[in-house]
Amino acid sequence: MTAPHAEERQIDRLLTIMRRLRDPQNGCPWDIAQTPQTIAPFAIEEAYEVMDAIARADHDALPDELGDLLLQVVFQAQMAQEAGQFDFNDVARTIADKMERRHPHIFSPGAERGNWENIKETERRGRAEFGALAGIAASLPALSRAAKICSRAERVGFDWDDAQGVFQAVKGEIAELEAEMGGDPDRIEDELGDVLFTVASLARKMNIDPEAALRRSNAKFTRRFEAMEAALAQDGKTMPEQDLPTLEALWKAVKKQPGMG
Repeated sequence: MTAPHAEERQIDRLLTIMRRLRDPQNGCPWDIAQTPQTIAPFAIEEAYEVMDAIARADHDALPDELGDLLLQVVFQAQMAQEAGQFDFNDVARTIADKMERRHPHIFSPGAERGNWENIKETERRGRAEFGALAGIAASLPALSRAAKICSRAERVGFDWDDAQGVFQAVKGEIAELEAEMGGDPDRIEDELGDVLFTVASLARKMNIDPEAALRRSNAKFTRRFEAMEAALAQDGKTMPEQDLPTLEALWKAVKKQPGMG
């Protein structure tokens, strides 16, 4: 771990590197060609790679992944500075001001602890964002956004009483989906969306992050599927060569193996 002053020098170094990469005369052609819109998707990708390193407790990879995410902030700030909009110092100042504002009991001696959500609602009103659902980013992963929408609705009293109520709603939505099977594809998509939305609400009601739950299931399926492929490869076989009953039997066998739960 480096000393604080050394860390400050490194952020200055990173900002200088970014300026050089964007220099119109001597910079990197790829970096020069980028716009806020073209690199925006990378921020999402880098954030998920940070999450992956944390989930794997990969402390060697985490600094590198966090650095990639930080680069996206620096890149956007540099382009904004070139456009005369704001710079990196404005970004840092804005988040520092926000943290102090949202923790009055820490940074304002004698102040009472503020309600985090009430403070955020005041901030949204200051930005002319009105309504319980204001400020929820449309670019959030759909399951996460669904859970956040339902959480906001709960704060104003529009919610089921308990998880059992949501569970019954899930079953009702599945029945509606089943009734549409074989019919209009648009109706099927609409009903399937309702199922997923209500499942996200059930997860929230049970204090479960639906994105985390789905990532866990994705990882579990991947482990089991790859174990099936490995088992077949040992006998010189491949999955496309097998019929479905054989694959189902192998799937059940793999599920019983240690670490496949």
